[in-house]
Amino acid sequence: MSFESPPPVPKAGTAPDPRRWWGLVVIALAQLMVVLDATIVNIALPSAQHELHMSDSTRQWVITAYTLAFGGLLLLGGRIADLVGRKRTFVIGLVGFAGASALGGAAHTSGLLFSARALQGAFGAVLAPSALSLLTTTFTDLKERSKAFGIYGAIAGGGAAIGLIMGGLLTEYLNWRWCLYVNVPIALVALTGAVWLLHDHRPARAERPRLDLPGVALGCGGLVAVVYGCSEAQPRGWNDALVLGLLCGGAALLAVFAWWQTRAPSPLLPLHIVRNRNRGGAFLTMALAVVGMFGMFLFMTYYLQVVLGYSPLKTGLAFLPMTAAIVFASTQVSARLMNHLPPRLLMVPGTILAAGGLFMLRFLTVEPAYPSHVLPAEILLGFGMGLIFMPVMDVATSGVAVGDSGVTSATVNTAQQVGGSVGTALLNTIATSTGATFVAAHLKAAAATGAGRDPAVRDHVVKEGIVHGFGIAITWGAGIMLLAGLVAWTLITARAPQHAAAAPESGDHASSYDPHRMRAV
Repeated sequence: MSFESPPPVPKAGTAPDPRRWWGLVVIALAQLMVVLDATIVNIALPSAQHELHMSDSTRQWVITAYTLAFGGLLLLGGRIADLVGRKRTFVIGLVGFAGASALGGAAHTSGLLFSARALQGAFGAVLAPSALSLLTTTFTDLKERSKAFGIYGAIAGGGAAIGLIMGGLLTEYLNWRWCLYVNVPIALVALTGAVWLLHDHRPARAERPRLDLPGVALGCGGLVAVVYGCSEAQPRGWNDALVLGLLCGGAALLAVFAWWQTRAPSPLLPLHIVRNRNRGGAFLTMALAVVGMFGMFLFMTYYLQVVLGYSPLKTGLAFLPMTAAIVFASTQVSARLMNHLPPRLLMVPGTILAAGGLFMLRFLTVEPAYPSHVLPAEILLGFGMGLIFMPVMDVATSGVAVGDSGVTSATVNTAQQVGGSVGTALLNTIATSTGATFVAAHLKAAAATGAGRDPAVRDHVVKEGIVHGFGIAITWGAGIMLLAGLVAWTLITARAPQHAAAAPESGDHASSYDPHRMRAV
């Protein structure tokens, strides 16, 4: 049986790198750029569609091309970071992401924009795992690690909302192209800092395992098929032949991938990483928790713009309270309590608060309801997600051998990406189907009374149908959030650092070893 060695613990008296906190700024900038790019283009999409003459059936590829490449290539990107060095792949990811962003901003055809977005996703799949693994290997002191993960968790949770705000601001006052160009100066600042501030041990040639090419084909192919199938489920429906074929084919490829990883001499994803009870529970909790969150972004964007008539900028600013709640909960609550409480005692209350915030949106109305419904729901959801993200990432990356930190970080990102893709498609299907049924029934009733010919009546019924569909779907999202809490309570048994035992728990793989959970009394 192979055992996973613990991360190196600094020797007593060894001074930590005095520039490590500036290094965290660099890592945070890169992660923010990757996360916000998943949503920054959403608000700009109507303007880009009009200028580049995209059809309604192809416009989704501005979003899908990014998520497809990003979600499908994360495992490969994480393993490359382990093989050639995290700092090197971090720098390559930054340069490539900036170049792809500049190409997309200058695009004058829809095809070129789609290609640039796919390149962004591919380089993001290299950059994101490198960023998280650099964080885990840079901060080994317990208290400093808590603070660093609090900041990183705030970015991971709030980056999507920041993307909506920046998208609205740039689209309204400049143009949609700046939603892509903005990445170039961010990447340049991060690149300059990375060269001077980040340090990483590059494995010697003899220490590097061979790249698992069959695993790359099976794992990345399966993830691409699943993410693509979920993306196509939104416009086509879940019972479409292409969607079913992609989902079934993707599941089959992933099943073969799991089988191959038990036999591969140098597996792409060593299965002891996901077989560990706590780590596997953290991956599953992450995937389930982001379902409701990503669904909320989609529904609230449409509710605020289509139903309430908000401008792009006002729509983006409407998400600011949720971003603030995530940042506060991550940096001021989770980062302080993580050293004293078992992780699940943060995650489970977080899922309950987040589910409560989502359930409040069940009662939205066509009339303006931002102060009474949206604002308190955003604060509850944001605070809850801030309690979830940071301990989930800490549990998922603790106790992993340095040589596996890249692929482990990639698995965290994959769980988030696949959960968001599946959840958005699932909840959007529920919303559109229930909304269409509502509109059809009420227009039929209005027609029977003769009121159906009035455009104002028809417009009101359509808006009511949109809100009704959102309410039903977001209720499902709240239920899935509670399921995330149940998973966290059941599977994640890691204890608070100062109460940790002096040896791995019985039945756990050796990978459960974590120096932060095993401090001497």
